[in-house]
This record gives sequence, C-alpha cells and structure tokens, in this order.
Amino acid sequence: MAGTFKFELVSPERILMSVEVEQVIVPGAEGQFTVLEGHAPVVSTLLPGVIRVTTPNSKQSIFVRSGFAEVTSKQLTVLAERAFIVEEADPRQIGHELDLAQKALDETETDDARLHVARAIEELKALIEQAA
Repeated sequence: MAGTFKFELVSPERILMSVEVEQVIVPGAEGQFTVLEGHAPVVSTLLPGVIRVTTPNSKQSIFVRSGFAEVTSKQLTVLAERAFIVEEADPRQIGHELDLAQKALDETETDDARLHVARAIEELKALIEQAA
C-alpha cells in the first residue's frame, strides 16, 4: 500500500475536500504533475483542467478553472478560483462552465490565454461526454 498524505482543495466558497490521499494528478502551468507522499516542495499555478485524486478507497475528479497548488512533503493544498467535484456536478453545471469558457475565449487577447481557455473547453466537453 502506498503512503498517504493530506490533500485540501479550497475554493472561495468553502473547503471542497480535505482527505488523506495516495496520489493526486494536478494540471500545473508547466504541465501535469503527480504528487505522492514525500514529494519535494513545489508551488505552481494551475491551468484549467481536471485534478485526479486517488484515495485508499476511491478515485475522484475535480474540475478547476485556475488557482495555485502548494506541495510539501506531507500535504498538497490547492487554492482554486473556481472548482467543482465532477462526480457531484450535474450536466447543467458543466454546461454553464463550458459557456463561460467559450465566452472567455472570445474575450482573450493573447495566444497564451487562448491556449489556456481552449484547454478548459476541451476538458469540459470531455466531461459532458462522460456524463451523457
């Protein structure tokens, strides 16, 4: 059995998750990275995407629009601007996020920003397909 560490996901509204986990895959600004127990300290901005959480008993997915991740050897804390647990979301909520992302794509001014928003749109479309 893999070692565990604490994972906390905090949004402006509330603490969405605070659990012991074995592994978390995070959509970092420099690419996805996997956090395991004893990970080296890291601070990263988040790209829009899905955080994949593995606990000793389950797996969960969390969509984040943006935010920051702070990793220590014993904990991962994600501060998300906007986030929802995929398994708890209804298709309307995912559709609303997709509408917001498509609107944001029309308003972006830089190639970097367009790339990030396009990634969010792809992730959200995949989530809608999974929910159907």
